[in-house]
Amino acid sequence: MVAALAKEITLRRSELQGQQVETIYFGGGTPSVLEVDEVVQLISVIQTNYQLVDNPEITLEANPDDLSEDYIIALAKSPVNRLSIGIQSFFETDLRLMNRSHTAEQAVSSIKCATRYFDNISVDLIYGIPGMDDDQWQSNIEKAVSFGLPHISSYALTVEPKTALKKFIAEKLIPEIDDEQAERQFHLLVAQLGEVGYVNYETSNFGKPGFFSKNNTAYWQGKSYLGIGPSAHSFDGEKRGWNLRNNIKYMQALAADKLPITYETLSRTDRYNEYVMTGLRTIWGVSLQKVEHEFGKTYGAYLHRQAIKYIEQKLLFWDGDILLATKKGKFLVDGIASDLFMVNLS
Repeated sequence: MVAALAKEITLRRSELQGQQVETIYFGGGTPSVLEVDEVVQLISVIQTNYQLVDNPEITLEANPDDLSEDYIIALAKSPVNRLSIGIQSFFETDLRLMNRSHTAEQAVSSIKCATRYFDNISVDLIYGIPGMDDDQWQSNIEKAVSFGLPHISSYALTVEPKTALKKFIAEKLIPEIDDEQAERQFHLLVAQLGEVGYVNYETSNFGKPGFFSKNNTAYWQGKSYLGIGPSAHSFDGEKRGWNLRNNIKYMQALAADKLPITYETLSRTDRYNEYVMTGLRTIWGVSLQKVEHEFGKTYGAYLHRQAIKYIEQKLLFWDGDILLATKKGKFLVDGIASDLFMVNLS
């Protein structure tokens, strides 16, 4: 697999010609199962084939149970300069319910160890977990904050098909997901992190000034990105690409010097919809001027018209020509954005 990843990186080098790579992100699976020298090998292939900015952000996603002190020390000596640790919760009951492989003790010990060797660390937390009351959620937030971490990502629990959680809910062993609980806990999160200096720069992401994830920011601002590996997605501003999901077929294609990727060219309407969806989730919002310049005045008028009812409900507001979500609207922003989508133009 590592050889296949290196081959894809090399074969696709022409796609970013003339562009500098600002961020490298090992994620979307469990990259912490890689040996550190394998991570370094892949970074070296990128450095050989692409032009990088000085000191690019290089993030590795990791499970707490993979982060032994030896592993962390080796990572700290590598080009990796940012860790994203999948904590999810500091409560054992929550971790068992979500079928996580690590324990609450490992969650704490991984952060304590990581902070001795890395300055730039993010953790993931999950809210809306069945059985987790607001006091427990408050405790989770306080625990994460106590480590002095510069970045926290937090997501509502979703129930995926064919998972143990889905089965437990179907068999009524645990309660259904409570949307009101999730919304309430989201607002608790925003308020509490805001009080201690975190900026909610994107719906699910909170960073101290100077520590916004460059990878996240690039995605939400619509910059080009190259996705390497099975299931990885790519975007160049006009085309979207996605790789084969099957590991064996992915490796076989690359062994034959074939790229395992399918592309689609986005229509003007697709690109407008993506800009609205991503922009509205951020503190940078959706620029009416940009909409009119890049997509046309018809799109600008449509955006203005569709936004009116949400402005009246105090879910959106205009700051000059920038459309933004209010505090009340942040949790509902995906549904709101879908109502601002254009569906009848090419």
